[in-house]
Amino acid sequence: MIKRIAILGSTGSIGTQALAVIQQHSDAFAVSVLTAQSNADLLVEQAIKFHPTHVVIGDEAKYAFVKNALSGTDIQVLVGAEALEEVVCYEHVDVVLTALVGYAGLLPTVKAIKAGKPIALANKETLVVAGALIMPLAREMGVPILPVDSEHSAIFQCLMGESHNPIEKVILTASGGPFRGKKRGDLEQVTRAQALKHPNWTMGAKITIDSASLMNKGLEVIEAAWLFDVHASQIDVVVHPQSIVHSLVQFEDGSIKAQLGLPDMKLPIQFALGYPNRMQADFPRFDFKDYASLTFEQPDVETFRNLGLAFQALEKGGNMPCILNAANEVAVDAFLKDQIGFLQMSDLLATCMDQGTFLSSPSLEDYINTDKTTRIMAQEWVSKLKH
Repeated sequence: MIKRIAILGSTGSIGTQALAVIQQHSDAFAVSVLTAQSNADLLVEQAIKFHPTHVVIGDEAKYAFVKNALSGTDIQVLVGAEALEEVVCYEHVDVVLTALVGYAGLLPTVKAIKAGKPIALANKETLVVAGALIMPLAREMGVPILPVDSEHSAIFQCLMGESHNPIEKVILTASGGPFRGKKRGDLEQVTRAQALKHPNWTMGAKITIDSASLMNKGLEVIEAAWLFDVHASQIDVVVHPQSIVHSLVQFEDGSIKAQLGLPDMKLPIQFALGYPNRMQADFPRFDFKDYASLTFEQPDVETFRNLGLAFQALEKGGNMPCILNAANEVAVDAFLKDQIGFLQMSDLLATCMDQGTFLSSPSLEDYINTDKTTRIMAQEWVSKLKH
């Protein structure tokens, strides 16, 4: 049985690597849907190569170009956010890979779960924003959520065969990003270009900045809490600069299981798409001879405040992680536009968490409103700073 995959965010880093995996295993996978927000040229190129039944372009201004470019094919071209929520429900979709950036992944994921589609989740913000809604809904619908993040895939793999054994602790590894070992004084004049130079991973701009600020690890902490049903006190973060040990699980007897491999996102993507089977791959193999040592250290949460803020948001619960996420998306965008400094991103997050309206048991509508109002608050903060 060939699995037909809908890739939400096919032109991004995860989406393009997923297509490479699908191409390598064309006997097992086919593409049914491709979507992109604004990269129309690459979307058209992908559509011609992989021939999905539908493509969605988010940016309405690019619709005519995509429609015209694919007019000689039988591929249906749709446009806008509502189309994104519609295509995930189609009968010819077997698995939905959500590789969208940020909050944009939430509503399509909700629709896909309600349609009974297995989710390969590369959009951690969906669980950060609304994990309390997503996980019960997935259980109710009997829909598996298969993590694509390398850290959560590692934990998932460590837990295979351990369903009857309670987790004592999950340990997420972090590379430390390009500024590992730096202090706050070193980071006051950090540039966009410096922050975008990740030492180990090639990723999109938003996640690369999140990695530099340790916000990405903070978001992963919140995602892990929902995916693996653990409390904040059961989650540790260790900095592991080599990015070989992708994460670990400690059990009640003190035993620890870890998943190792070279840093290559195609491996967790392939594992999620092929689950429950491990598929042959020609990825480069890790060799202990190439690594004289693997090192681990504690993260510096005084310099990199975002990680501590994420733990605070998780502890508080309710809509606080949603506030954190919305503020962070505005902060990263402002930093990439040189509107605020690197350290000011944390100031913006802390302000929004302090001033946002807290709801202990939010509905989906509450999450949507929280995201909207937090973005307005954050944009106003940025605007005042500029003046």
